[in-house]
Amino acid sequence: MSLATAELPADPDALRAFALACQGELKAAELAVQYKALEIEKLKFQIAKLRRMQFGRSSERINRQIAQLELRLEELESAQAEDAAKAEAQIPDPAAATRKRNKPGRKPLPDHLPREEVVHQPAGDGACTCPECGRGMSKLGEDVTEVLDYVPGHFQVIRHIRPKYACDACDAITQAPAPAMPTPRGRATPAMLAHLLVGKFCDHLPLYRQSEIYAREGLDLDRSTLSDWVGQAAWLLDPVVAAIRQHVFAAEKIHGDDTTVPVLTPGLGRTKTGRLWAYVRDDRPFRGDAAPAVVYFYSPDRGAAHPAAHMAGFTGFLQADGYAGFEALYDPARGKPGPIIEVACWAHCRRKIFDVWEQTKSPLAKEALDRIAAIYVIEDKARFAPAAERVEHRKETAPLLDAFFDWATATEGKLSAKSELAVAFRYILKRREALTRFVTDGRLEADNNIAENAMRKIATPGPLFTSSSSIWKH
Repeated sequence: MSLATAELPADPDALRAFALACQGELKAAELAVQYKALEIEKLKFQIAKLRRMQFGRSSERINRQIAQLELRLEELESAQAEDAAKAEAQIPDPAAATRKRNKPGRKPLPDHLPREEVVHQPAGDGACTCPECGRGMSKLGEDVTEVLDYVPGHFQVIRHIRPKYACDACDAITQAPAPAMPTPRGRATPAMLAHLLVGKFCDHLPLYRQSEIYAREGLDLDRSTLSDWVGQAAWLLDPVVAAIRQHVFAAEKIHGDDTTVPVLTPGLGRTKTGRLWAYVRDDRPFRGDAAPAVVYFYSPDRGAAHPAAHMAGFTGFLQADGYAGFEALYDPARGKPGPIIEVACWAHCRRKIFDVWEQTKSPLAKEALDRIAAIYVIEDKARFAPAAERVEHRKETAPLLDAFFDWATATEGKLSAKSELAVAFRYILKRREALTRFVTDGRLEADNNIAENAMRKIATPGPLFTSSSSIWKH
């Protein structure tokens, strides 16, 4: 039950029950806000205490603890700002929203930054003619709003100037409306927000480090301000994320993959292992018209329930590795919206054999690699061709695949059942149907490299997120 969406019941008893439920909902929300505020204050106290202990033989360990606590603090403050932005979007009185946030006063933007002036004149000829009586107008003054902008290589300030005019005859006042900004009462332009978000989520620069970088350029932006901007931007981008997710899962064929990510356990000095899932729509290899896109999900483990939830509304082809958690999705008895058709990955199969060859230089492993290489010679011709043309090229692939599976079946029977090469062959033979689907359908690929390439962006030199990080929700 939600106060914002529920209709008021007409029955007095039902109305009383509704009011009690709303009171409970409000109380729970207030407690959650208080808990976050207390945790923020606790983290600030711990950071201050550690900074006082920072110099000495254990300074390296303390520095790591400070970095973890700073990261947890910025995530809490970003989440708090995102929740506030969502709440303010539903509050008709901006002044009331401002009072509720109880934020400290803003610092002026530095004088040394270059400034660009943008003058907003009233609509039409309002600067010269009164919209009420048609008489001439005199300039009464102007309002100036300064916002921080980022141009690649340097910061600048944009001064939005809005002249105010008063009618000489009837005292009517006219002025251009304030320019639209990405976030409510924001002081960051879209370029500045993009620079901040790319630094945090693509270049893996925590906000406290970005604050230190900006300070070297004479720009005083503390971490809490940057956290506010990140949280508000996350709220602003919610519809974009939802649209990308809808676009990806509306495809007839997607690529899926997952990888491990180290996740900080703040205050404990260690990490745990989470999973990041990627689902990619990319029709460019067969000259499809749809725009390529990728959507990411986080989960604390690799349970099968996670991909099942991610693809709850998807039906079509899924190209992925042999992860057992996908098996339920391939079940023909899967309910609405229907079963997902498995398309396996030759690159994954080749990797298993290559690992054996690299360790043992086995002639059988080398022959398997050569046979797979012959398949990719044809794929090079079919790459980025229309679907029908790809199928024509792949007519040469079909006999190569039949020969490979016949040879692999005979070879596997001669190997020790526990040998790594036999395990690799069994992995391939078990997926024969899924590994050959691409031959007769020009929309499909021979491998899942599209998804694996989408995962390359995730590779980082260490733990960079906490389990509550707002990025995981997107």
